[in-house]
Amino acid sequence: MTEAAGRRREVMVVLPGLMLAMVLALLDNMIVGTAMPRIVRELGDLTHFSWVVTAYVLGTTVSTPIWGKIGDLYGRKNIFIISIVIFMIGSALCGMAGSSLFGGAEGGMTELIVFRAIQGLGAGGLMVNVMAIIGDLVPPRERGQYQGIMAAIMSLAMIAGPLVGGFITDHLDWRWAFYVNLPIGAVALVLIVARLHLPKHHNRVRIDWLGAILLSLGITALVLITTWGGTEYTWGSWQILTLAAVAVVTLALFVLAERRAAEPVMPLQLFANRNFTLISLIGFLLGFAMFGAINFLPLFQQLVQGASATNSGLLLLPMMGASMVVSLFVGRAITTTGKYKVYPVIGGVGMIVGMWLLSTMDVTTPAWVTGVYIAVLGLGMGFLMQTTLLIAQNSVEQRDLGVASSTSTFFRSIGGSFGISLFGAIFNNHFLSELTGRFGPQVAGKLAKGGSQIDAATLAQMPAQQRTGLLESLAVSISGVFWWAIAFAVAVPVLAAFIKEIPLRGAGPAEPANAKTPTPAAG
Repeated sequence: MTEAAGRRREVMVVLPGLMLAMVLALLDNMIVGTAMPRIVRELGDLTHFSWVVTAYVLGTTVSTPIWGKIGDLYGRKNIFIISIVIFMIGSALCGMAGSSLFGGAEGGMTELIVFRAIQGLGAGGLMVNVMAIIGDLVPPRERGQYQGIMAAIMSLAMIAGPLVGGFITDHLDWRWAFYVNLPIGAVALVLIVARLHLPKHHNRVRIDWLGAILLSLGITALVLITTWGGTEYTWGSWQILTLAAVAVVTLALFVLAERRAAEPVMPLQLFANRNFTLISLIGFLLGFAMFGAINFLPLFQQLVQGASATNSGLLLLPMMGASMVVSLFVGRAITTTGKYKVYPVIGGVGMIVGMWLLSTMDVTTPAWVTGVYIAVLGLGMGFLMQTTLLIAQNSVEQRDLGVASSTSTFFRSIGGSFGISLFGAIFNNHFLSELTGRFGPQVAGKLAKGGSQIDAATLAQMPAQQRTGLLESLAVSISGVFWWAIAFAVAVPVLAAFIKEIPLRGAGPAEPANAKTPTPAAG
């Protein structure tokens, strides 16, 4: 058996466990989002329900860079197992929130928020460790095909999430939105413990606790700014300005601390590498433009086109399907040729075209045309999603593989948070302006204020003229969001054009096993 064949067999043995752990991270938010209306009805406290999502996002975003670094220092297998266990404990506690075990429904929403933060802390280590473990087991030259499989699983999970959430909401207790994680996590744990074999680490280096605390404070402030800005508080309010000051000060202190730390939680020298810096910026813009804009697709499809919320996962099937097919193709092509630079450029162009097509939608656009448009966007995503991670991992030394994976994920997540916030503000302002032009300021203010509660039943009860004006305003405002997304997406292929094509480490058909790969240049 050849070395490559033996390595492939080793990876395929452990791959089911890794994929199950990744599915845990991807499914959770989508299932919980579908179940939220029923959770609110039972636990009450509608004013704080948004914190159920915010607490999870905070826990995930804050812990992601830290999981990557401690995996590099102390060995990835045990750290991965710990992150799965924390996630499962958080899931079990979320399912018990507001139950008789904790004193009943009173205070149940507060309990759920705290438990979601615990769950998020565990979730931060799931995706990052999966990516880094694949990096440990497979050299970059052969990694593309496995990352294609990961992209396919991600696409399927994103489609299945709302469907599973809808089934649980309609036929089971909402607590199963959390309990469903337990059997999946248990199987993943068994497979990881039994089948995953990685080199043991015996580092005695101390964790950079100061850097971790400062980074966590800075990230928390940034996430709260993007979550609250323009919604809970105005952008010029003292709350948002205070958070901005905290973010600036703590992140500045973080940079100073990282310069002095023996093992920094986010080594700044990584950014001296041109490829790593470029791919981090591309990841930020990818999250900014893609997640920020895609957030409005279900709103358009459900309200303007009258689609059912229960089938929202199926509405994104063209995008996920196109992304999955392209990811598999790109992964195989990179493994065969060792070339990768062209794919982020093509992906960036595909994103621009997809965003432009989506910006042309109006109330007359049929659902099948929207499906074609989002399929084009999916093609662009397929060229980008896994390729960016591969380039980030290939740009650093093996010892920094975990922190490179976590940093790449971190920038994409922060970009998504900023995108959702900025595009949300753009949408709200445009929506109010459109309504004001059609109905006058008094009626417009009332309609805009209740916009988040509008559903098909509410629309059906409206006078025909008001309903038409509202739908046209929604369509124009959502199209405007995609126009703004183009402005950020344009930078993706431009930055990708400056990526330096460094040979991928590891053997491939055109490269002997003993071939030496030059160290990536800093410039």
